[in-house]
Amino acid sequence: MTQVNIMTQENIAGKHQKPWALVTGASAGIGAEFCRQLAANGYRLVLVARRADKLQSVADELQKSHDAESLIITADLSAGNACQAIVKRLEQENIHIEYLVNNAGYGLPGSFHVPRWQEHADFIQVMMTAVCELTWRLLPGMRERGRGFIVNVASVAGLVAPSAGHTLYGASKSFLIKFSEALALENEDSGVKVCALCPGFTYSEFHDVNGTREMISKLPSYLWLEAKDVVADTIRAMSADEVKPVVIPGRQYKAIVFASRHLPWLAAILTKRNAKHFRVTD
Repeated sequence: MTQVNIMTQENIAGKHQKPWALVTGASAGIGAEFCRQLAANGYRLVLVARRADKLQSVADELQKSHDAESLIITADLSAGNACQAIVKRLEQENIHIEYLVNNAGYGLPGSFHVPRWQEHADFIQVMMTAVCELTWRLLPGMRERGRGFIVNVASVAGLVAPSAGHTLYGASKSFLIKFSEALALENEDSGVKVCALCPGFTYSEFHDVNGTREMISKLPSYLWLEAKDVVADTIRAMSADEVKPVVIPGRQYKAIVFASRHLPWLAAILTKRNAKHFRVTD
């Protein structure tokens, strides 16, 4: 797919200084692809994730491919002080974030009563609380400068009928969608653009981490998206004069969401019937 251009040298902040983007979960998958495409569009990158070695590999790639400067911040977003520490580091480096991608996330397999509560608490912290806090800490600067982009990576799971297993996943993504929609309305006259990105199944490490790779590999190929296409669609959508607060990449998933909204009874039946291929309930 053709690379989407979202800025020219004339509108880069300060004209001589390339702007900064911050991506959480930047070490692989959709997060790493955001880093690649934003670097190709003239951004310097703040890479945030838990694995320093993976982040260094991404930073080296960005330097080699795009001559892009990167700052690596290793952080575990399940820690309550992680967002504050990230922003403190940005202040120390005099870095002002123009493009924020809240991408870090994972799945917690099993029925709700099975994991320890601390596992649920960590999940809520990473998937919802950290997204809100990091946005809250960086949004005022964007508004003051009159320019900014915020992408909250949600999921089609937040828009379609629920299923048993991974109980908090769809719920957390629904939260991000509503949060993004409200935030977009609040900032529509501020120069800050906000969207919830809602991809479907996308090739990445996500399913290896939560142990469902073998299960979901049985899904039909037409349900799979490529990370580069998901990111390109999102950047293109965020570059429009009027940004839709919910971005759904892929015609197949637009159709699925449409059916879920207009034929909810059918969507619920199909989801329940096929959940065994992508949800763990033990």
